[in-house]
Amino acid sequence: MHGLIVLTLVESQSAVLFPRPGRLTWLLLTITFTCTAMGCIQSIACNKSRIKRENIVVYDLSATIDHCPTVIEENSPIVLRYKTPYFKASARIVMPPISRNETWVVGWIQACTQMEFYNTYGDVGMSSWELPQLREGLVRAISDSDGVSYPWYGNTTETVTIVGPTSKPSRFIVSMNDNFYPSVTWAVPVSESNTPLLTNIKRDQSFTTWLVALNTTSREKILLHTIKWRMRVDIAVDPSLPLGSRARLVGRVHQDQPRVLTRMEPITANAMGRPNANDAQVLMWRPRRGPPLVVIPPK
Repeated sequence: MHGLIVLTLVESQSAVLFPRPGRLTWLLLTITFTCTAMGCIQSIACNKSRIKRENIVVYDLSATIDHCPTVIEENSPIVLRYKTPYFKASARIVMPPISRNETWVVGWIQACTQMEFYNTYGDVGMSSWELPQLREGLVRAISDSDGVSYPWYGNTTETVTIVGPTSKPSRFIVSMNDNFYPSVTWAVPVSESNTPLLTNIKRDQSFTTWLVALNTTSREKILLHTIKWRMRVDIAVDPSLPLGSRARLVGRVHQDQPRVLTRMEPITANAMGRPNANDAQVLMWRPRRGPPLVVIPPK
């Protein structure tokens, strides 16, 4: 490769203010290296290294769902509650030195990609939590952020912020967990009656979780890992039985373990901002006869 070094010189201010006979004082202003073989021009003075994917080390990556069944709670005469096992993800990160005045955030971003959540009340009808945009195929995913820390799942253990410049590598752990712990009414949610009629709860939800490094200055995203996971719940209920003995798990007892993808999956735009799944979801009542009714609208 052939190169050309160009020196640009200017007369210094000190030479103007304090001239010396027969002598000029010059300052080196810039050094430019021209790569004739590569066809590029690069300023050596401004050549501060950028953060690249291959410079970020991720190790001890873990993604699991607890190996325990969903727990059913029948303590209330108004609602049944159930608590699923936890999805957990964690990773140790080594971030290279940041040579520029930049801020990087490393952490977890999660989006819901599919949701079915039906509560059946015999032959009367069913209630369902729905994400209309997702159900109708208008979007591929909806953010599962905490609603405050967009685009991040949370802002405690879920993220770490590094403010540059830094002189040495940064080492840290980012972790997150997620589960379901909802309440479902024993009685039809649009009825004034308190008679228990709930006969079945069925839930099937899928998520994509990304480990990401985000430059908050330039908005550059570096994807580090992609995880897919799914949670399924199937509960049969006999409302004629006494409280405390009505519900039981049917179908699978344990959840399938998450998958860490070997190829990165890009983050969809809807996973990065508002609304999040909690704000976008709608509770519908779908009677066996008659039109559906919105019980709780989106926020």
